[in-house]
Amino acid sequence: MELSIHNLTKTYRSQGQEVHALAGVDLTIPSGLFGLLGPNGAGKSTFMNTLATLQRPDRGAIHLDGLDVLADPSALRARLGYLPQDFGVYPGLSAVELLDYLARLKGIEDHKHRRRHVSELLSLVNLEAHKSRAVDSYSGGMRQRFGVAQALLGRPDLVIVDEPTAGLDPAERNRLHRILAEIGQRTVVILSTHIVEDVANLCPRMAILDQGHIRLEGSPDDLIQRFSGGLWQALLNANELAEWKTRTEVVSIRMSGGRYLLVVQADSSPGVPFREKVPDLEDVYFATVPQEEGN
Repeated sequence: MELSIHNLTKTYRSQGQEVHALAGVDLTIPSGLFGLLGPNGAGKSTFMNTLATLQRPDRGAIHLDGLDVLADPSALRARLGYLPQDFGVYPGLSAVELLDYLARLKGIEDHKHRRRHVSELLSLVNLEAHKSRAVDSYSGGMRQRFGVAQALLGRPDLVIVDEPTAGLDPAERNRLHRILAEIGQRTVVILSTHIVEDVANLCPRMAILDQGHIRLEGSPDDLIQRFSGGLWQALLNANELAEWKTRTEVVSIRMSGGRYLLVVQADSSPGVPFREKVPDLEDVYFATVPQEEGN
């Protein structure tokens, strides 16, 4: 299974100006979990909506194993599972009732097969014990797991999940990670997020999208290796930070123990109090998508 995307372009007009939400995106995504990292406003939602055939691009091509998605969007929808960032549910309907209804909309007509399929999905997302509860009474984490179940109805070949762990506590995030990892063993799963840790933990391949452009693509380990030997860090107070910001190439500024952790890029040590930093995916992200002044 392979998803091929070529020259995907989408432009909006906002306040009289053209906004390039997607600016010629090219990607080839094999089976497994693929992470799409980017800040808010990078074009991730436009990209996801276009892949899900909720909107058409200005130009470009999308193929899923030979299927021309833009020429036959209905065929793609039959093979698609989509978990948007925000989704609503019908009030008062239990998980099993709502999944059964959605399965019928998906074209699963046989009652016995539909009941078995719904039961399998509820078990997969660990909601079997809560199947008779109204979904609108679920916690945030339970609702996200239900969202994964509805996205897997019909055993899709392509699954798109948009910011699935935003707002979840650590236990629910770990539970959802395990579910996504299991799904990724047998289908193409695109995980769109701004949470670097989710991509680092889950995805063997990834890309960074910023201002409509793919800035980097590859495996997390390979991308991290590019920065080996070139990063330095120091814990500073506010006055020291102001001084070093003018003298170094800043990668990121984070808080640590009430002080500023400054990470910079340089061929050799900037001097005391800097020490060499072993790079991680967060460094790759910040070096590729610089922080705005004041962050």
